[in-house]
Amino acid sequence: MILSVVLLHVKRGDESQFLLEVGVNTPIAEIIQKVSQIYNARLKVQRLCCELSEMAEHGVMLPPEMQGLTEEQVQELGLRDEYGERCVPSGGAHYRKDEIGRRNGQAPSKKMQEVIKTTVDEATALVSKKQVLANVCVTEDVAQEAIHMLRGAVTIVYPMGLPPYEPVRAELENHEDLGGLQAGVEVIPEKEARLWWAGKELEAGKTLKDYVGPNEKTKAIVKLQKSGQGPPAREPVVSEEEKKQMMLHAHRRQQELQRLEEDDSNSYLGAAWADMYSLKRQFQDLHSALTKDGLAKAVGQLVHQPKSLRADQ
Repeated sequence: MILSVVLLHVKRGDESQFLLEVGVNTPIAEIIQKVSQIYNARLKVQRLCCELSEMAEHGVMLPPEMQGLTEEQVQELGLRDEYGERCVPSGGAHYRKDEIGRRNGQAPSKKMQEVIKTTVDEATALVSKKQVLANVCVTEDVAQEAIHMLRGAVTIVYPMGLPPYEPVRAELENHEDLGGLQAGVEVIPEKEARLWWAGKELEAGKTLKDYVGPNEKTKAIVKLQKSGQGPPAREPVVSEEEKKQMMLHAHRRQQELQRLEEDDSNSYLGAAWADMYSLKRQFQDLHSALTKDGLAKAVGQLVHQPKSLRADQ
């Protein structure tokens, strides 16, 4: 028996997040769980990629008590980066100062930097919002695969491990502290996640079929919200892409009408009565005709003169 499926286009506000394929008989509670897990896993991948890009440029994180201090202040206070001395990247390090003062400046070698950057690009592509445009679904397994790839890159570049206060390590070990950060605001805990469709909140006690019907291959746009945030803005009747196409068509039509109007207003220029050089040419033609007639008359008179007169002349 072939189960009917629904393609969910998950949005946060007006921004597309990912596509998810589920059966029409799937309980809403299970769908909310899947959507929130994928959404939060994608955020984790983004945070990891951001921190790993910084790590590739400036090495591991400094101890919290050393962050933001100048070298003179560190010496005066007698502070020491013990983990930074142990956590040396494979192939050695070269110094590249972190102007923000978060990382120790012991950047990996060019080869190891390339390992990190390539993996970051691949992981980002797996969970990218562009997958929506490509009509590719993102699952929890795909998001976990991206995290696994990033963990592998860290192991290759830092075989001795990372400091316990390193955000990358905290993310990989799932004990990140996002309190007071914008990243923490973006996360939606599973218990607080709510899904909305067509202006209605999907109730956990129902199935998807209760809302979209039994139709196979249905596509529905659902919006993810935190509980207590109220209903999200409804989807516009005309999509952004359709709006762009309509504006482009209207602009082209306006240009065409303007061109036709200009052609109509200038069409008289081809008429004989509108030719400003017409009178001049008439005088030139008359003068030419008179000149030719006079010359012909003179030649005729010369021809008919007696030979004696022509000889005298």
